[in-house]
Amino acid sequence: MLPASTHRRRVLPFAAVAIAASLLAGVAQADTSTPADPKLIADLDAILADPRLATAQAGVQVVDTSTGQVVYQHQADALLTPASTLKTITSAAALELLGENHVFTTEVRTTGSRYSSVLNGDLILRGGGDPSLQPKDLDDLAAQVAAAGITTVTGRVLADGSRYDSVPLGPGWAWDDEAYSYSPQISGLTVAPDAEYSMDTVKVTVTPAATAGQPATVTLFPAEAPVKFAGQITTGAAGSGNTSGVERRRGVNELTLTGSLAVGSAPVTSFATVEDPTTYTGEVFAGALAKHGVRVLRPAKAATGTETSQTLVGHASRPLGELLVPMLKLSNNGIAEHLLKEIGKVKGNQGSWSAGVTQVNGFLKTNGLEQPTGRQVDGSGLSRYDLVSASKLTALLKLAPNKPWFKTWYDALPVAGNPAPLVGGTLAARMRGTAAENNVHAKSGSMGGVDNLVGYATAPDGRRLAFSVLVNNFPGARPRSVLDAIAVRLATGPAVTPPAPAAPAAPGLKSFNAPALHDAPAEVPATRWEECETFGRC
Repeated sequence: MLPASTHRRRVLPFAAVAIAASLLAGVAQADTSTPADPKLIADLDAILADPRLATAQAGVQVVDTSTGQVVYQHQADALLTPASTLKTITSAAALELLGENHVFTTEVRTTGSRYSSVLNGDLILRGGGDPSLQPKDLDDLAAQVAAAGITTVTGRVLADGSRYDSVPLGPGWAWDDEAYSYSPQISGLTVAPDAEYSMDTVKVTVTPAATAGQPATVTLFPAEAPVKFAGQITTGAAGSGNTSGVERRRGVNELTLTGSLAVGSAPVTSFATVEDPTTYTGEVFAGALAKHGVRVLRPAKAATGTETSQTLVGHASRPLGELLVPMLKLSNNGIAEHLLKEIGKVKGNQGSWSAGVTQVNGFLKTNGLEQPTGRQVDGSGLSRYDLVSASKLTALLKLAPNKPWFKTWYDALPVAGNPAPLVGGTLAARMRGTAAENNVHAKSGSMGGVDNLVGYATAPDGRRLAFSVLVNNFPGARPRSVLDAIAVRLATGPAVTPPAPAAPAAPGLKSFNAPALHDAPAEVPATRWEECETFGRC
């Protein structure tokens, strides 16, 4: 809830603006001799007076990165739920602690002995934590095994995900999100079936039959995914639309199929998570081996991680600096969690959430960012346990331009209004036609009752302003236009009229349906958690 002073400000705006200007000027003068801008303070106060924030809590801070001056703040030290804006901390720590050239290496190793083309032992697929491993990469590894002259393996494919601990889901993650692609299980060995690196998922394609009343065809990619179907999707009459549903039952690899898809409709795709990503990846690799003529006599299973083995072939991921693009642009939760566990493994010799958080906290302390104290338990912000303040996030944004990795990080942030998915990302459809378009670089973050925006705006005079806007605990329509109005005001300069409150979200989006997520307009990337609230599933 906004403090009483805020409510008084709405009744007595001129008095409150004067008080705020006086307070902010004092803060600014502590850092530099430049006075605070009363017009900016008045404009941002007016934007935050939006009625959608009447019962919400908002933490806001704006800093001039060239001088360090705080030019505006409101409840800047309040601890709030960051959602995906936490990825700014995780990614910055990864760049600092691992380096932008860090790669993840997946190996194929052998046990036993080899006689001509026969391996009398097992093939171990040892995961190196690669969050971007795809079926085509596993196919390439299988081709390398065949090229090495192996045609028969008397044992198994052993899938080794032991680089990270055996805890698959983060602290405080919602149980009813487990089936959805924005909440993947985390393992040192996992596979992603798409170019956005939706790890630990299977792509489900529903194609209507040629005749109404017949069952639709449902296919999986990769085909080796250990997933079964229950129920059926039928083919509806022409013009009947799409009511199909694909839902994974919690704790098992079974997809429940419901509804219908109209005859003549284009195929519809969705993504569902898979239980036990390590073994799933091993089975996909076993299928790739078979395609390349390598016969494995026994079924794939999980390795213990203690097997004695020798390296045969390997695959290296793209460097970390490049992986930050899908992580930040598309708000990929899985990549963020892999980075956190990788930090723990490399710097603390333990690939766990707690070890990773310990190292991130050390990064913050080393850089003078430990205060105000917050709480981080995961890498993506998927957890409701995470707490951070606007002031800590702007402190990071103020620090970053002095780091050698800044350009990589800045370029990986979503760019407001840019329609290219890997440029605009989650901001592709926001702030178009304003001074913020192709100007503001910022990370958004949302879940039920949470809407945040953290990043940079370049003012008309060339100053780079760092801003953090965290809005929590609103019960109704998302105040997204309020967040955008603040960014636009910073990019535009004075004489901006705050926008009228946006209309409530359109009715009818009552339950998340994975196909509907991928039916989103092309200019709005369908990127799991970041847009889940649009579909009512947060």
